[in-house]
Amino acid sequence: MKITIIGSGYVGLVTGACFSEVGHDVVCLDNDLKKIKKLKNGNIPIYEPKLESMIISNVKKKNLHFTTSYKNAVAHADVIFIAVDTPSKKSGDADLSAVKSVSISIAENMYSHKVIVQKSTSPVGTYDFIRKNIKNSLKKNNKKITFDLASNPEFLKEGSAINDFMRPDRIIIGIENNNLVKIFDQIYKAFNRKSYKIQY
Repeated sequence: MKITIIGSGYVGLVTGACFSEVGHDVVCLDNDLKKIKKLKNGNIPIYEPKLESMIISNVKKKNLHFTTSYKNAVAHADVIFIAVDTPSKKSGDADLSAVKSVSISIAENMYSHKVIVQKSTSPVGTYDFIRKNIKNSLKKNNKKITFDLASNPEFLKEGSAINDFMRPDRIIIGIENNNLVKIFDQIYKAFNRKSYKIQY
């Protein structure tokens, strides 16, 4: 399946690398040009056991690509995962400015139906926040395009993130449209070989 990961930080890189490892065609997007150039050259900005070798291997296999272009990244994907940082403000609330920016950028570059998945760590209500920003942007640009939303939180521990992702105890997915079950079953098929671990 063609997958785009927006945000090439800890969660984004681990998710992109693991999805590409099981055969998906993955594009990872980040607005940091220097970071993307380093990733293309095999220089990984974070340390996580097995991550560097997995990224280098899948870049060579052409299962994993890196870009700063929303146009290319959105056009590439059937399913788009949002994995940008949501740091805490001084008030303690999560800063959702990056989530808002990404939602608008996706809408601006959408020309066909997409499944958009919230994977960033975020508070209750972020799902509706993303929907509102995408709908407003589509309306502003006179686009009559449908989309589906889903939530797929990650439970990764630093130092064992690859193992946690490749051998999950459970996979949590929140959906409104039951037609998405087939899509997520396909995405996570390789992780469900011995037992069905998805919980909708």
